[in-house]
Amino acid sequence: MKNTLLREMIFIALRSIRSNLLRTALTIAVIGLGITALISMTTATSSLEANVEKQFSSLGTNVFSISRKSEGGLSRGRRIELGAPISYREARKFAELAPNGVQVSYSVFGSRQATVGRGSEQTNPNIAILGIDANYLSVSGYEIDKGRNFNAIDANSAHHLALIGADIADDLFESWEDPIGEEITIGSQPYSIAGVLAAKGLAFGMSQDNQCYIPIPCLRQQFSDEGRSYALSCQVEKAEDLIPLAETSTGILRVIRGDRPGDDSSFRIAMSSGLVSTLKEATQGITLAASFIGIITLFGAGIGLMNIMLVSVSERTREIGTRKALGASPKAIRTQFLVEVIIIGQMGGFTGIFLGVLVGNLIASFMETPFVIPWGWMGLGILLSFLTSLASGYYPARKAALLDPIVALGRE
Repeated sequence: MKNTLLREMIFIALRSIRSNLLRTALTIAVIGLGITALISMTTATSSLEANVEKQFSSLGTNVFSISRKSEGGLSRGRRIELGAPISYREARKFAELAPNGVQVSYSVFGSRQATVGRGSEQTNPNIAILGIDANYLSVSGYEIDKGRNFNAIDANSAHHLALIGADIADDLFESWEDPIGEEITIGSQPYSIAGVLAAKGLAFGMSQDNQCYIPIPCLRQQFSDEGRSYALSCQVEKAEDLIPLAETSTGILRVIRGDRPGDDSSFRIAMSSGLVSTLKEATQGITLAASFIGIITLFGAGIGLMNIMLVSVSERTREIGTRKALGASPKAIRTQFLVEVIIIGQMGGFTGIFLGVLVGNLIASFMETPFVIPWGWMGLGILLSFLTSLASGYYPARKAALLDPIVALGRE
């Protein structure tokens, strides 16, 4: 009996919705706008979080890096200066004295705006030239697609060998050509290609495939490393040993750099897992702000929905009076209006979810981050649209249920 009554109420609600398409469309738009605002922003931030995890997953949780200590910005009107650079001698000494269980790689940037050429072909002047050792690729999560990596002899000699990124290979070579062994120029210096790196795509809107790696001795000859700071990447065998070995490494490098007891370290140490956590915290703050905006929009949508339903009650007083005269109870009238407003609310919710996922992933594609479907937020959107429609529709439904049938029938 109850199921039959509910089906009848749903049928009546759908008939009322069809007979008032303009009002229904406006109501759906009001609810959908709030849900779209919520879902689109959370979809975009979920995509950003997924991108953060993807970009740093190759580093794992057993890597820490050491770099020049630097503080940005101004202090009391004066620019804060960079710390002393980590020199080539210090980097090599640390690699020799690193504790057991730590694989060390050191590298240095020669230029971030270099041009790589091959005959008459030239790349754009946006190539990063990096001097690396033999351990750099394994510690940094890069892989060779064609050719080979530098061995220890290559990395410690001035042999003019190069590893090029996928973008450089695409710019200088046809798809059918094999770059391995071919000669390219960096500035005016010729280099032979030893390997092509596997493509990694974009990270935070910047290509990771327009880099060119050469042995550190070659970089020192061509660019000079005076004033340049070396970066140290350290990988431990077991993730649980990360913190103890990082602390031991800190002590070793403090001695190498002559940091006095009691003074702060003259370098900065960071762990890949900590960086991911920091970036995710930032995106979570954006998600929280987007959620607040979406909920405020839904609150406004709820007020608009209530006003529309009050107008609907006023327009349908004769219908309500007729149904009451035929024996419909106040509870049945109230339930009828609540069923109608919940159906409209869910239609608005699903519309908002669809548009929110679409808009959010359009934003994600603009930022060149992965496509995501935020199932949790979609479920929350359905729940919020249900609660908004229920809260907004209760007062109009109650008002309809309390109408006097004689008064209702007497209205034009």
